[in-house]
Amino acid sequence: MSTQERGIESVIVPTLQPPRGHYSHGVCANGFVFVSGQLPITPEGERLVGAPFAVQAKQALDNVATILTACGSSISRLVQVRVYITNVDDWGPFNEVYAAWAGDAKPARCVVPVPALSHGVAVEIEATALAG
Repeated sequence: MSTQERGIESVIVPTLQPPRGHYSHGVCANGFVFVSGQLPITPEGERLVGAPFAVQAKQALDNVATILTACGSSISRLVQVRVYITNVDDWGPFNEVYAAWAGDAKPARCVVPVPALSHGVAVEIEATALAG
């Protein structure tokens, strides 16, 4: 039985860089949208390594929003956001960028300091939202 027959739809967003591993940008299943971890990579493929933290965070969040939209959802339908940062001192700056991006949405959220992330970036963000 295929994933589509089971009500699971993998989504690859053509305006974003294709995933470099065996995963989809997002998956729609049972009324939810699951967004894979997003790095600060521009739609053109530029990894924002070395960019100021706020610039990296905004790009990763914008990637999440693009995937939500492609899956028929939106920031206002977020239920969970998980954020990985490589410097605990960036927690406050992340909160500022996130609050401006999320607006009135206040999903459950977790910020996890980690020692390192792929490609040397400072932030990675994954999310779950209601579909539709």
